[in-house]
Amino acid sequence: ALAGRDRPRSEPRESTMIPATQIKVGQVILFNGEPCRVVKTLHITPGNWRGMVQMKLASVRTGTGYENRFRSEDKIDLAPMEEHNLKYLYHAGDEYHFMSNESYDLVMLTKEELGDVVNYLVEESEVTAMYYEGRAVSVEVPNFMILKVTETDPTLRTATVSASPKRAVLETGLEIRVPQFIN
Repeated sequence: ALAGRDRPRSEPRESTMIPATQIKVGQVILFNGEPCRVVKTLHITPGNWRGMVQMKLASVRTGTGYENRFRSEDKIDLAPMEEHNLKYLYHAGDEYHFMSNESYDLVMLTKEELGDVVNYLVEESEVTAMYYEGRAVSVEVPNFMILKVTETDPTLRTATVSASPKRAVLETGLEIRVPQFIN
């Protein structure tokens, strides 16, 4: 079997066990034998107890929601996934449409399935989709995205360089805090 980067992208990844503390939102894990997408994670470290990871999960097959608390030393089984490159085309309401770069098939994912990724999707951008049993279940954007600032609050003349940041809105609608010199 090929390992890591030597494996062709369309071949399913074998399931892997990783610590609960390394699970990220959007990943698909096997929970009670069922593939579930991680919707939310919260790391809890209560006083002199051991750390825990609280996870909100959604079944890939049925959409049923689960909540579970894992100990930080627990190993979690990632579901075997396939990776495919997609191009983001457009969105209509809560539906986001992509096109496969390999087969030119159209793929639709909902805002709920994509999660926070919708804040970084720009038309014609390339993304990596994770497929489980031939169905797209999540999308990963590149580590670095170039987004335009479309709106900012006015610059304060009395603000110092390290003082208060101001609100800015990106082309995707995401609101962030930026230094005073950004226009």
